[in-house]
Amino acid sequence: MSWIEEDHALVKEFVFKDFSQAFAFMVRVAMVAEKMNHHPWWSNVYNKVEFRLQTHDAGNTVTERDTKLAAAIDKIYGTMESL
Repeated sequence: MSWIEEDHALVKEFVFKDFSQAFAFMVRVAMVAEKMNHHPWWSNVYNKVEFRLQTHDAGNTVTERDTKLAAAIDKIYGTMESL
């Protein structure tokens, strides 16, 4: 599934085999987001993690910062699929 632009945000849900794998994914994303100084809105319930990416400093809209973070998140997810 690709990122969808919805209500001025990039939105995507990721599904994992269990809570532990979902949480490990969130930790990895947190480290990258912190380095990028771009902190996402996210939600986690059991094995699902949902993101809404938008740049607050730009008036809550999608910017290049969001697309770069989305690409980084996809890359992290790709490494998690093999676990």
